[in-house]
Amino acid sequence: MNKIIAIVGMCGSGKSVAAEYLEKTLGYKKVYFGGVTLKKIQESGLAVNPENERNMREKLRKELGMGAYAKILLPEIKELSKESNVVLDGLYSWSEYKILKKELPELKLVSIIVDKELRYERLNKRELRSLTKEEAQQRDLSEIETIEKAPPIAYADYYIFNNGTLEDYIKRLKEIINIIK
Repeated sequence: MNKIIAIVGMCGSGKSVAAEYLEKTLGYKKVYFGGVTLKKIQESGLAVNPENERNMREKLRKELGMGAYAKILLPEIKELSKESNVVLDGLYSWSEYKILKKELPELKLVSIIVDKELRYERLNKRELRSLTKEEAQQRDLSEIETIEKAPPIAYADYYIFNNGTLEDYIKRLKEIINIIK
């Protein structure tokens, strides 16, 4: 059976770096949860910015429930997992996790943990969709308070502490992948 790994963590923790490594180096197919938000914003003719992203995330969850993104992406994940290992970039809520775990019992959670100030620094320097410290703090609070983001991070099967170098980060990711195999 093919592997399904969900990368979880707060904004700026390095989820996309792990997902990209699994995709480009190990051939995993990537499903980007944030892509749903960006697609819906574009379909609505709105600008992509932190406020519109937050509003869209909250709107989708209000309309479809806290498991909205899992409901939207489950068919794609199932289809991809028939042919390949799959990495989920950015599973957010506890409800999403429960929906996916029920349908995909092989799902493993890998949580990326980074000191808050270091995340904010990295987010501020990020080329795409950079955030100021204030924007990052607002996003953290919004995601913790309104979208159940903390439980999947706390309940993960594996952890990567990403305060060091990229080499240390990838080394730990490789260790986890070898365990999962």
